[in-house]
Amino acid sequence: MPLVSVVIVTHNSREDVARSLASLPSDVDAIIVDNASSDGTPAEARRLRPDAVILQNRSNRGFGAACNQGLEAAKGDLALLLNPDAFARPGAIEALAEALVADPDAVAAGGRLYFPNGRLQDSVAGKLTLWALFCEQSGLERIIHAYWRTPMLVEMGIGPHEVDQVMGACMMLKRAKDGRFPRFDERFFLYCEDTELCRRLRDAGGKILFVPAAEFVHALGMSSESSRWRAVAFYNRGKELYFAIHHGGLAGVMAFAMDRLGALLRMMVWLALCVVIPWRLRKSAAKVLLFARVLVAPTDPYTRWVRTETCE
Repeated sequence: MPLVSVVIVTHNSREDVARSLASLPSDVDAIIVDNASSDGTPAEARRLRPDAVILQNRSNRGFGAACNQGLEAAKGDLALLLNPDAFARPGAIEALAEALVADPDAVAAGGRLYFPNGRLQDSVAGKLTLWALFCEQSGLERIIHAYWRTPMLVEMGIGPHEVDQVMGACMMLKRAKDGRFPRFDERFFLYCEDTELCRRLRDAGGKILFVPAAEFVHALGMSSESSRWRAVAFYNRGKELYFAIHHGGLAGVMAFAMDRLGALLRMMVWLALCVVIPWRLRKSAAKVLLFARVLVAPTDPYTRWVRTETCE
């Protein structure tokens, strides 16, 4: 296996990073890029992996910008971007590397992700289109699967398969012929920077692979409702920025409208459940508050929240 650099971007991730680092083979090039943690994450990472390169930012630069820093410092021919709340199962990193090396046209690859409870997690998607966004916000995605493709590909039981995009929480990149790794667009602070990067890689003729044999565990969505609304707001902004960049300002406005209407629809559904199922009032009320906050979130949370924190 060629030398693999593993880039982990952290922000107050002390509790998560231990398992992530422990899952890495001893012969990988480990790089930690810390976005202004206040919980001692860099010190804990240094204690757990003394050979790791640790880059500390004085402010939270966001996921994409921090990944770019890590890619600049990477020594390997391949680089795995891995979230601190994710860890590799035995052989997963090797499986991704083998798939990328075996296909000369492949430029990126992602593995199969699971929640900590063993449930399969969505990690492979089709193209992000306004139709896919409409299906997501209207609830049709649960019926026609216009965007997420993971269950279908896993059920097919095939090996490495070309896809439109894989999740940035577990994405391996191949160093280009010019000696550089692909870079994220730093206009994205958190979420959808992986969608935008995969779009550019495909447009340039590269192949993106889903490698089911590479299994990882990712604690996506384990945060509390009090912080999750910000994650949804960042995600919505990422989609809107993607459409504005690749499809024009009108598409960006349409994406904004669908995101807000989707939040309103969900708020009304949970509000109705407060009445219909009163014994679950506490949970339903929390959901109402979550989507109410999403509905009135800043148009540009990147600027309003001054890039001072990411969502947990």
